[in-house]
Amino acid sequence: MSGPLYVPVLPTKPHAAGAFRRLWPEVRAAIRPLWNLPPLPGVAPETLATVVGTYVDPVSAVSRHGGWIDAPFGEDAQTAALAEALLVYCELGRLRPVTGPERTEAQQAAAVETARHCPRGLGVRVRVTGEWDGRLGEEVRGLLARTGPEVPVDLLLDMGAVLDDRPGAGKEALRALDALVPLAEWRTTTLLGGGFPRATADMLVEGAYEESRAEWRMWHEVRATGRAYAPPLGYGDYGVQPPSALAQAPAPGRKGGPPWGVLRYTTGSSYVLVRTMTRGRDRIAVNRAAARLITELPEFRGARAGQGEEWLSDCANGPLSDSAGTGGPTEWLRAGNLQHMTYVVRSLPGG
Repeated sequence: MSGPLYVPVLPTKPHAAGAFRRLWPEVRAAIRPLWNLPPLPGVAPETLATVVGTYVDPVSAVSRHGGWIDAPFGEDAQTAALAEALLVYCELGRLRPVTGPERTEAQQAAAVETARHCPRGLGVRVRVTGEWDGRLGEEVRGLLARTGPEVPVDLLLDMGAVLDDRPGAGKEALRALDALVPLAEWRTTTLLGGGFPRATADMLVEGAYEESRAEWRMWHEVRATGRAYAPPLGYGDYGVQPPSALAQAPAPGRKGGPPWGVLRYTTGSSYVLVRTMTRGRDRIAVNRAAARLITELPEFRGARAGQGEEWLSDCANGPLSDSAGTGGPTEWLRAGNLQHMTYVVRSLPGG
């Protein structure tokens, strides 16, 4: 790919790893994921490597073109063990460690030390969830000084949730980039934002719900300024989940869940959500009708556009006498990410 990189912020969970593995090779080659470990509350340091392996082994195996691995929710007592566990994957040359100005000194030091032992350098993730604070720039300057010029660095400017209630996000991103870009010879610079809304039952009462792609507008707003750093500026989002989904701790063995779910679709200007059912007598009919609502959209790209569209078309046209192909929460997330990541890659300049 000759244009900007696409950096989706993805959880190290089966639905995300499965979607990434199923992408067409040319699409996957244009993507460098920022994989996030979930919170692992109470996991003892001596058992952490085994637990981390269950999450990172699958995503490392599919990240042949590189990416980053982050543990933003790690507990202070887990810092050393997390760094040791993640070092293995960074030494393989596929994934890069991540730190940021708000992390503890111990985490920063551990990430920098990992980067010095690995061939791919360090990701510096700077979170700006409101107005830009100039003190962050000074903290990044100090972090870079401790890192040293011999370690290649990537800037990951993470704006968090970017919805219509943040109309000034583009201006804040510009303020942040203007301050951060001059601090280093960044190998890559990426603007991240989560634009997919958190689905609630009341927003999905009737028909399809649409939310504008505010983070996509933010990226274009920055690119349109003519800044020298704008043309190669990478684009990143949180796939088809809100940023808050990453902070959910795993709950092994949990059963049940809500009786409804969501099908998701991405258009040029909006995200489309349609309610599904996880159980109940009408589940097959409701789920196939939900898929048809998407496939009948004027913006639907057709069954051959990608694996996500193929799944939606098969679901929409399946028989009401058979539940096969109507899916469940994991499959709905996987199909959503498949269509979304494929579409984003093809929408980027040079994609």
